[in-house]
Amino acid sequence: MTAVKLYPPRPDKVYLFGTCLIDLFYPEAGMDAIRLLEREGIEVLFPEDQTCCGQPAYTSGYHDEARAVAAAQLNLFPEPWPIVVPSGSCGGMMRTHYPQLFAGSDLEAKAEEVAGRVFELTEFLIHVCHLDLEDRGEPEKVAMHTSCSARREMGLAETGPALLAKLGHVELVEQARAAECCGFGGTFAVRHPEVSAAMVEDKTQAIEASGAKRFVTSDCGCMMNIGGRFEKLNKPIQGEHIASYLWRRTS
Repeated sequence: MTAVKLYPPRPDKVYLFGTCLIDLFYPEAGMDAIRLLEREGIEVLFPEDQTCCGQPAYTSGYHDEARAVAAAQLNLFPEPWPIVVPSGSCGGMMRTHYPQLFAGSDLEAKAEEVAGRVFELTEFLIHVCHLDLEDRGEPEKVAMHTSCSARREMGLAETGPALLAKLGHVELVEQARAAECCGFGGTFAVRHPEVSAAMVEDKTQAIEASGAKRFVTSDCGCMMNIGGRFEKLNKPIQGEHIASYLWRRTS
C-alpha cells in the first residue's frame, strides 16, 4: 500500500533540483518554475554542484554507478527545506528509488531524509502553495501528457490537469489512452528505438485527434520525444513545459 503523502505548510524557502534536460535543453522551464515559486513569496535556492539524479544508470541496471551519482546529490540540501523538482521522472527517482538504492548502506538514513523532502513541481504548486491563477491568455485547447513516473511512481496523474483547470480560457481536452507511455523512457528510447518510435506515433496521433492545438507536460523528456515527432511530421502542434505554460499565461 502506498503511504499517504502529508503536505507541509507553505515554506519561506525551497531548493530547486533542476534536472539534466532542463539544464542542457530547456533552461527556460527551470527559470519559469523559479518565477512561479518566487511569485508565491518563496525564496528559491539552486545548489550549483547538482548534476544528474542517477536515473539513467539506475534504470539501465548500473546500480553502483547510479549510487555514485546519487550520493553526490545527497549533501546538496543541508537545510530542512522542501526540494522541488520540475520533473516526475527525476522526482520519482529521488523520492522512490533513493531509499532503495542506499538501503543497508551508511547513506540509508540520509537518502530517506532527502527523499522525504522531494516534491514534483505541480504537486508542490497544488498541495503546498494552493496556487491560484489568473489566465491572461487567449482561448486555447490543450492536451496534458503526464509522464509514467509522475503518474505511477509519484501518484500525480491529477496535479497537472488541476493546474490547467485553473486557467479560465484554457480547454483541457482528453486524449485517447492518456495514461499510455510516450515511448521515451530515458535510455529505453535508445535501446529499443523501433518500439519507442511506434509508441510516440500512437501518442502524437491521439493528441492530434483530440483537437488540441498544444500539448503540455511536466517532463522535458516526454516533451522532447513527442514534440520531436510532431516536428518531424511537420505538424503545427507544439509542446511546452507546464511551468512555462503557466507563467506565460499568467504573467
